[in-house]
Amino acid sequence: MSQKENDHQRLDALKAEIADHNYAYYVLDDPRVPDAEYDRLMRELEEIESRHPDWVTPDSPSQRVGGQAESAFREVRHRVPMLSLGNAFANDEVEDFGRRVSERLDTTATVRYAVEPKLDGLALNLRYESGHLKQAATRGDGVTGEDVTHNARTIKAIPLALRTDSPPTVLEVRGEVYMPKAGFEAFNARAREQGEKTFVNPRNAAAGSLRQLDPQLTARRPLAFFAYSLGEVDGWDPSSHTEMLDQLREWGIPVCPEARRVESIQGCLDYYADIGSRRDALAYEIDGVVYKVDSFRFREELGFVSKAPRWAVAHKFPAQEELTTLNNIEIQVGRTGALTPVARLEPVFVGGVTVTNATLHNEDEIRRLGLHIGDTVIVRRAGDVIPQIVGVVEDRRPDDAEAYTMPSRCPVCDSHVARLEDEAVSRCTGGLICRAQRKEAIKHFASRKAMDIEGLGDKLVDQLIEAGHVDKVSDIYRLDQDTIASLARMGEKSAENLVEAIDKTRKTSLHRLLFALGIPQVGETTARTLSTHFGSLQRLKDADQDALVEAPDIGPIVAAHIVEFFAEPHNVQIIDELVELGVTWEEAEPGGGNTSDALAGNTYVLTGTLSTMTRDEAKARLLALGAKVSGSVSAKTTAVVAGEKAGSKLTKAQNLDVEVMDEEALLALLEKHE
Repeated sequence: MSQKENDHQRLDALKAEIADHNYAYYVLDDPRVPDAEYDRLMRELEEIESRHPDWVTPDSPSQRVGGQAESAFREVRHRVPMLSLGNAFANDEVEDFGRRVSERLDTTATVRYAVEPKLDGLALNLRYESGHLKQAATRGDGVTGEDVTHNARTIKAIPLALRTDSPPTVLEVRGEVYMPKAGFEAFNARAREQGEKTFVNPRNAAAGSLRQLDPQLTARRPLAFFAYSLGEVDGWDPSSHTEMLDQLREWGIPVCPEARRVESIQGCLDYYADIGSRRDALAYEIDGVVYKVDSFRFREELGFVSKAPRWAVAHKFPAQEELTTLNNIEIQVGRTGALTPVARLEPVFVGGVTVTNATLHNEDEIRRLGLHIGDTVIVRRAGDVIPQIVGVVEDRRPDDAEAYTMPSRCPVCDSHVARLEDEAVSRCTGGLICRAQRKEAIKHFASRKAMDIEGLGDKLVDQLIEAGHVDKVSDIYRLDQDTIASLARMGEKSAENLVEAIDKTRKTSLHRLLFALGIPQVGETTARTLSTHFGSLQRLKDADQDALVEAPDIGPIVAAHIVEFFAEPHNVQIIDELVELGVTWEEAEPGGGNTSDALAGNTYVLTGTLSTMTRDEAKARLLALGAKVSGSVSAKTTAVVAGEKAGSKLTKAQNLDVEVMDEEALLALLEKHE
């Protein structure tokens, strides 16, 4: 196999793994891997994409910051995305950052840096209009966050009005909500006295407090806030980070007192050493230091790469380590069927937290570490947050220590466990019947780009499962109006509408059905490719791996996932049940469909709102003509299609001198070639 083929396979695997980690971290507040491991995966992904820039897709983790907002709060779309920072873990990486900054700037002037501690809390965007606090929103996925205005207003450190008679028309202040160490200890002491739940660390305490549905609960938590950047601003144009912080402080917005301006990269490293030596004495938890080019003019010249600015980097502190005993290894089955081994540890206090569990990622990691049940292991809190086993003290291995073997059957549903060649993850193949996967499988099946069952949202799916009305996707088509109406907050009319919506989806398309089935690594585009190439579900089911890889853009890993899926009798049984319940789809001759290569080699970006069709419909029509549709603008973009309220993508296209088309021009292009 060529290096390029190896790269492509590894890229697909990395994207899937990182997406899972993002969901666990940003949506569930339940991180599954250490920061160090996540950073390694992201770096490897970015390295592959830098070698093959034409492989970068809109769904790549490198194009986004993270996962989606919780549904319990109203969503807020950030007018200026809240980007994350690149990480450095060693002095030479910081020096490389400084060298890149100097090389990109066409100036003889001294490049000064603003330096400040990296607080361990929750990022927050405060929007002031005419000097008054109008909205507070969490970072979310960087583009869409959660509206926590009522909670933020209870934090005394956040001013409700700016201390000025001439405020900017709009001022978005970004910073970190955190819980000071003293407040954290006092809160936990009171909770213990009252027999209530305690928090494991100040970061979790801050995040959990700010995201309470009841603002009165937030008001009782000792939260604080430091500002460190800006979002949308109208009516103020500071020239530097230092000037910005000074002005925010004058307006009554707290900024970290440890923030400084230094003259060089060496000054950054000196600051890092100083703060590190005083870290335990600080009133708040920090997990590193942030360096930013001070001049805003220089920042504009330096620009951004994917999800991070070129003018800033976070220098993380080293992880902290302790010894403990590995008592057992247990298996968790994730929502995608991935089997994740979890180390059960003798409780050990490391990095300010009592650690009892550590994720082991996969079977290869267990073998790499040489783990045996009963071993003395080295536990590290990577990034000061998530525990990680980094080594074994073999000299302390007891005589009765046992080597570990991954199970061959799913511990939840007893389906076959498959581990494909060149993949590190073992997966349960009972995707449509496994109880560990069913909730997400049903939600995915009903989602807009799958079967598109209008009204069957996440909360209703949860109710149906908990009430025992739906156990697998085929059960959706057994629901009747009386059953649905019996659920909480579901009246007769709502139940009638949902039954009609379900009935409407009994007639669907083959590519929608394939996407809805949730076959690992078969996304919307791949489902269309399979539908067009094979024409019928039976031909796809009968195809072996050699036949599958003959389809465009289908590699051996995806082909193996498809073969494994249809080899599992439970999955085929669900499809048969769908047919029995009246689900049908159009089929065609192999290679049929209305696709062409009229726009092959062209890449389009859609932005703003279209009036005659949705962006998904426009994307589908462009894809059917052989074009690529990207989520980001680059010099290689053929054209940007700009609808109403087009945003930053339009601006970037104009800056790069990329062609901009309006909706009328897009329609003319489609009609010409369709």
